[in-house]
Amino acid sequence: MATLLDDLNELLRIPSVSAGRPNPEAIRQAAEWVRDRVLRAGGEADLLGDHNPIVYGELKAGRDDAPDVIVYGHYDVQDVGPADEWESDPFEPTVRDGRLYARGSSDDKGNFLPVLHAACEMHAAGELPVNVRVLIEGEEEASSRQVMEWIANDERGGDAAIVFDSGMASEDLPAITTACRGGVMLTVTVRVAERDLHSGLYGGVAPNAIHVLMRMIDTVGPDLPDELRAGVAPVADSERASWADLPPDPEFHEKTGAHPDFEVNGIISGATDELRTIIPAFAKANISLRTAPGQNSAELAKVMEKLMRDAAPEGVDVEITGHIAEPAIFDPESPPLKLARGAFERATGKPPALMRSGGTIPILAAFADRGIQTIVSGFALPEDQIHAPNESYRLESIELNEKTSYELLKALGDLR
Repeated sequence: MATLLDDLNELLRIPSVSAGRPNPEAIRQAAEWVRDRVLRAGGEADLLGDHNPIVYGELKAGRDDAPDVIVYGHYDVQDVGPADEWESDPFEPTVRDGRLYARGSSDDKGNFLPVLHAACEMHAAGELPVNVRVLIEGEEEASSRQVMEWIANDERGGDAAIVFDSGMASEDLPAITTACRGGVMLTVTVRVAERDLHSGLYGGVAPNAIHVLMRMIDTVGPDLPDELRAGVAPVADSERASWADLPPDPEFHEKTGAHPDFEVNGIISGATDELRTIIPAFAKANISLRTAPGQNSAELAKVMEKLMRDAAPEGVDVEITGHIAEPAIFDPESPPLKLARGAFERATGKPPALMRSGGTIPILAAFADRGIQTIVSGFALPEDQIHAPNESYRLESIELNEKTSYELLKALGDLR
């Protein structure tokens, strides 16, 4: 039988960077490693796509009526950043003070591999109660374009999906993420003149691009108009009850998980690095609307654009570009999530908290759009420092993850 930690160390040694300074050779090597892990367990697996390939495979149960469960993860990792800030080689796994340090140890190799490992071991032993559809991608840190297309075109679907790319409520309390927000991410550019003007000679007469941009932005936030609050889904009683004892407080989880939010992410215009008394001719802002579960990001993007264009004075050139992601929500009382909650409690000794993510995870919207109830979880913690130097994952988290993965796969065998 394979040892999970040995497998994880092998995978972590592969510098499969997809963002920043990508490493195509290592991306391919990591994909082949995941494929071979499935093959080694007696399953079927292949690579889909020439660049950042998807690993798709199957580990079949021993009965004809077994439910189909999609196991998703990603083998690609972020760039290491400043190398001199790492206390050890980011691609040589090192244990210090009960933590395994390496790039990808938490996000997402150490988080998804225990699920795949449990499925492989159960299959090899003839004990797998579900058909596992392995779906491990290699461009989550860059775009997830290929896997989104795969999900949209896949006719078979699944009775449930497992996505271990999230975290715990605290270091001793597991969690299941029941929803995440979507996003409307826009870059708004305005031009009011051919060139900047002297503010003393033309102030009060000539238009100011920053003033125009601020007036446009003010129509959409920070106090959202009713049009941008439309469609917010109610929160299930079981979820709200679960927030009562979660840090930092229930209001935090209510605001970040169940409400839309508008933010200005950055503004570029005029004299940004020195004092020059000018009237800027050009201004650009990056803005974002985090859409709440139940809302439609595509429709709200149109509303945002109309509100801002209507607020621009006549004669101003306005350009608006960007992208959207839809929110996702899963029913905590659905059969897959109810079975999962029991499995988590048996494995960890505590019922999992039901949480929502204020962030945006496009893959979840793809599953939700297909009607596939998804168990979103993981055992990461803020102290893991994902995407930063000295990323790590607790050895205890690896053990909890592995125990929970076995219990979860067993429990999902009852779906049919």
